[in-house]
Amino acid sequence: MTDAPEPEAPVAPIHRIQENLIARLERRALNHLCAVMPAWVTPDLLTFTGIVGALLVFGGYLGSNFDAGWLWLSIGGYFVHWFGDSLDGSLARFRKIERPRYGYFLDHSCDGFATMLVVIGIGVTPYVQLEVALIALAGYLLMSIHAFLSVRVLGELRLSYFNAGPTELRLILIGLTLAMLIAGLESPIVWELNGFDFFVGSVGLILIALFALQTATTARRLARQEPARKWPC
Repeated sequence: MTDAPEPEAPVAPIHRIQENLIARLERRALNHLCAVMPAWVTPDLLTFTGIVGALLVFGGYLGSNFDAGWLWLSIGGYFVHWFGDSLDGSLARFRKIERPRYGYFLDHSCDGFATMLVVIGIGVTPYVQLEVALIALAGYLLMSIHAFLSVRVLGELRLSYFNAGPTELRLILIGLTLAMLIAGLESPIVWELNGFDFFVGSVGLILIALFALQTATTARRLARQEPARKWPC
């Protein structure tokens, strides 16, 4: 006898909030790519492609310790990562083959691993200190925690803040990498920190501050929906 498949738990719909600057342009591009994608290309394959892109980014940053030309590999890796990470869920929705729990779990697990590779990669370059990069990674992880908690308590998944989302962040990181190529190694400004250190560290501190702000805002919203109750004596 074969085991019967486990019954699927009902999955509440998630309201995706995406208000980044190039969202409409990006959506048109993704819809076009979905329409022309060969049948053998699957969402899982695209998710794997995104991880490959993140590995290329990490490899390029690591190689920059030997030659700055390796940074071009990181720039190319960002485009590969965008292609896989942005298209996997879009293709599933376009073909109406979504697997909500599986897709949500796999996509965000891979996102976390890919971001770790990218940010740690920045920290192993000769341009940015690892300790500074770890501040940025901590900020990203805190914002991820907030996003996942919001899905649970609000049914909302916010993908952008201040008109910036994952694609805008990739463009910023590509700009940072190009600046490394053009400016080269910078002299320390203060406390052994150079301009690249201050930029990456500032991004991390902004993410940490945004986490605190969003946590307070969401807590107030939930408190209004669930007013405090007196304990019956």
